Amino acid sequence: MERYVAFDIGDKRIGVAVSDPFNTYALPSQTYWRKGFKADIEALKQIAAEKGATVVVCGMPVNFDGTEAGQTVKTAHFVEALKEALPVPVVCEDERFTTIMAHQTLIEEGMSRQRRKLYVDALAAANILDGYLAKINKKGD
Repeated sequence: MERYVAFDIGDKRIGVAVSDPFNTYALPSQTYWRKGFKADIEALKQIAAEKGATVVVCGMPVNFDGTEAGQTVKTAHFVEALKEALPVPVVCEDERFTTIMAHQTLIEEGMSRQRRKLYVDALAAANILDGYLAKINKKGD
């Protein structure tokens, strides 16, 4: 049985989301606060194992028009290190608009700016994973 775990990789925080048991939708899980490259890779390796990941989906930041963004190179470097560290496949998913959507959802729920910092990355990771699950579930139709 497949279990998808998504990471929204930022400079300060990494949002984590997991798929439901039937892989139809994503659930925000947690926010990991970055401590340093090697420590971050080890922490995500542990999180993936704890969540029972069979596939890890990483958000890849690109510009609105699909071209590489400034963050793309940093994220790609981090994803390559994850691919080497994890015993499961690591794939990338376009993360355009996912953080904006997450902020909008939390604002609509009336959450303060301070509290949003605690949840926005996990919600963005869920948006990334929802996009990926929709794509793979559509292929299966």
